[in-house]
Amino acid sequence: MTFHSPAKINLWLRILGKRPDGFHEVQTRLCRLALGDTVEIELRGSGREVALTCSDPTVPLDESNLAMKALRAFEKRTGRKSSWRIHLEKKIPAGAGLGGGSSNAATVLKGANELAGSPLTRAQLIELGAQIGSDVPCFILESPAADGAGRGEQVTEVEFPWQLPLVLIKPAFPIPTPWAYQRWAESQELPGVLYAPQLCPWGAMSNDLERPVFEKYLMLPALKTWLLEQGEVRAALMSGSGSTMFAITESATQAVDVAEKAREWCGETTWVQATQVG
Repeated sequence: MTFHSPAKINLWLRILGKRPDGFHEVQTRLCRLALGDTVEIELRGSGREVALTCSDPTVPLDESNLAMKALRAFEKRTGRKSSWRIHLEKKIPAGAGLGGGSSNAATVLKGANELAGSPLTRAQLIELGAQIGSDVPCFILESPAADGAGRGEQVTEVEFPWQLPLVLIKPAFPIPTPWAYQRWAESQELPGVLYAPQLCPWGAMSNDLERPVFEKYLMLPALKTWLLEQGEVRAALMSGSGSTMFAITESATQAVDVAEKAREWCGETTWVQATQVG
């Protein structure tokens, strides 16, 4: 079977403090995007061989891959060992704050469950996903938007009637999520950069991880400032821990226009994509 594995953005990400377990308590809203990977899953029957392939040669194909971790967690929970083939056709860049690996893991959990005759409920899949990564549970849900609490793994579906065209802009460098959280407490705001919530009909957009990330990666605050200066842009923000910045526009045509200007402003090494929520 072939499945769509969507990317996500965080419309807001607020850090409430560090928890005793070392993670951080957050409040966030995640929105699924039309942009996504394609995941092919084949149940080959008896045996224990797992063949994992990927269109991106930089993606690891061993047990560290979140898709493989998801399959192992499914097998352990159900007590079923089988032979599988999984292929990841990647369109979501890695280290981008767009949830590509988490989405792939959730897609494998749902796909393997379906192919195996649905032995697990959605609640059980969400529980498994939370063990793999904080963003995985939101991709188990089918709604276009979800609120995350705890370390992000406690998800609740929310009504989201807005259709938001947007452009995604990811520089050539990735940002490790643990590093961004570790630097948060001691980080400072840069002068002249907008960190305050941007008030929109769908909520107040802000990201507390912009503070530590912007301190080191100076291209990102410059990019955010440039985006907010564009007449077509309603709001601009970093997604997750970065390095992707996104800008919401009034129309899909405007998103394409901003994408073209962003390619010229950022240069050839930057990944730019127009898409939409949903």
